[in-house]
Amino acid sequence: MAKFVLAGRADCPYYAKAELLADYLQKNLPDFQVYKIIQHPNVWEEWLKDLCEKNKWSHKNSPIIWRELLDRGGKGLLLGGYNEFLEHAQLYYGVTSSMTTELMKLIAQENLETHIENKLEKETLKDLIDPLQVWITSASTTTCYNLIPILTSGEVFGTHTEISITLFDNKQAEENLQILAADVQDLVSPLLRSVSVCKRAEEAFLQAHVVIILDDPTDKEVYTLEDSIRSRVPLCRLYGYLLEKNARDSVRVIVGGKSFVNLKTVLLIRYAPSIAHNIVAVALGVEGSAKAALARKLQTSASCIKDVIIWGNISGNVYVDLRKAKIYRYESAIWGPPHFSRPVLSLVFDSDWISREFVANLNEVTATGKHFRGILAAHSIATTLKHWYHGSPPGEIVSLGVLSEGQFGIPEGIVFSMPVKFENGTWVVLTDLEDIEISEQVMTRMTSDLIREKHVALGDLITFQPYQTETENTTLDATNDSQENQEVSDEHKANIQVD
Repeated sequence: MAKFVLAGRADCPYYAKAELLADYLQKNLPDFQVYKIIQHPNVWEEWLKDLCEKNKWSHKNSPIIWRELLDRGGKGLLLGGYNEFLEHAQLYYGVTSSMTTELMKLIAQENLETHIENKLEKETLKDLIDPLQVWITSASTTTCYNLIPILTSGEVFGTHTEISITLFDNKQAEENLQILAADVQDLVSPLLRSVSVCKRAEEAFLQAHVVIILDDPTDKEVYTLEDSIRSRVPLCRLYGYLLEKNARDSVRVIVGGKSFVNLKTVLLIRYAPSIAHNIVAVALGVEGSAKAALARKLQTSASCIKDVIIWGNISGNVYVDLRKAKIYRYESAIWGPPHFSRPVLSLVFDSDWISREFVANLNEVTATGKHFRGILAAHSIATTLKHWYHGSPPGEIVSLGVLSEGQFGIPEGIVFSMPVKFENGTWVVLTDLEDIEISEQVMTRMTSDLIREKHVALGDLITFQPYQTETENTTLDATNDSQENQEVSDEHKANIQVD
C-alpha cells in the first residue's frame, strides 16, 4: 500500500496540478492512497516551517509531498515538491500530467474559494456547538437582573445560538451572585448552556465573545470630583489588561452605567488597544427617554419615533438632535402607508415646550441616571447588542458612543456619542448625513468636559474645571449624589441641549 500526503497553499497552481495527478493515480491504482492538506496562504509558511522542523526536513515551497511509512513504523519519507512527485509518477506508474497553466490557475483559485467556504462552515458549526461566552461585570446591579432574561430569550443573539453567562463582581457581592446564578438556572431557558460566577479576577473574560461593563462599585469614599474621575482608572486598567490577555480577538465590549460612561470607554480603549474598534458605549438609554417624552407630547407610541440623534457625553452634556427625527403611523389629517413618515419638528408646534419642559425632563433623566436604571438600561444594552449582531433596521439612525477619529469636527481621541448604523457585524459612523452641522459653541461645550475628564484621569491635569460660557443658563444643571459612597456628583454636570 502506497500512502502519500499532499499538502499545499490553497491558491498554489502547482498544488492544483499535483492534486489532479494524485486523484488520477488513486482512482486507477488500487494500492495508491492520497491524503490532502490545504492551508490558507496567510498561515502556509508558518505551518510548513513547523512541519519541517518537526520532521527535520528541508523544503520551502508549495506543495510538499511525502510518503507515509506506516507499515514500517517510520515518520514519513519526504518526496519533495510537484516536480519530484511527477518524476515519481512517471518512473513507477508511467503516468504524467498535461495540465495547462490556465487550468492550473483556475483550479488553484477554486481551491482557495472552497477552502475559505469550508473554514467558514466549520466556524459556523463550531458556534452552534460551542456556546457564546457572555461576561457581565458588576453583575449584582439591578440592570443585570433585568438584562439576563432578555439575553437568554434568543431575541439578542438569535434563536439558535446557545450562550454561557459568567457573572463577575467584587468579593463582597459573591453570595448575591450565587443566588442570582441559581435564579437564572431556574429559568430553564433552552438557549442557556450554563451560568457561573467568576471568583478569581485573573480569570475574568476568559474566551469571552461579549463583555458587558456595568457600573463599577466604589470601594472607598471620594470627596472631590477629581478623585471620582481618577477612581475609574485602576479598574479600567485591570479590565483592559484582562481583555487583552483572556478574551477572544473578536470580543465585543459594551459599556453602560450612570456615570462617566464616555470616560470609562476611552480608558478601556487605551488599555485594550488591540480591540479598540470593538469597545463602544450605550447611548440608547438617553435616546429612548427622548423618544418617550416626544411620544407623550404627541400622544403616540415611542416605537413610532425614529432617528433621534444623541451627540456628546452620554451621562453628561448631551445634544439631542431632532432635525432628522421622524414619526411613523401618526394619526392626523395626513395619513399614509406604514413606511410613510413625517418630521417630528413639524408636528411639535409648541417650541417653548421643547426648549423648557422637554429639556428639563431629559436633564433630570441624565442627572439622576434614570436612563440607566433597571428595565430601560437592560433594554438599551440588549438592543445595541442585537443591532451589532444582526444589523440595525435599514435606513434607521442609531446613536452610539465610539472613539472619535475627527468625524463631524469632533476632536480625536475622545469617546463621543454620534449617529451610526450597524451592518455585517460592525458599526459605521454616518458621516454622509446632511444638514446636521453643530455650532462651534455647542461642540466646544460637549467636547471640553470630555477632554478635561480624560486629562484628569490620566494625571495630566490636577483639577477639573467644567466648561461654562459667559451667558450660560445654569438653571438646568443638576448633580447626581445618589451613587453609592461618592456624594460628589457622579457626572459633574448634566446639561441637555436640543435642536
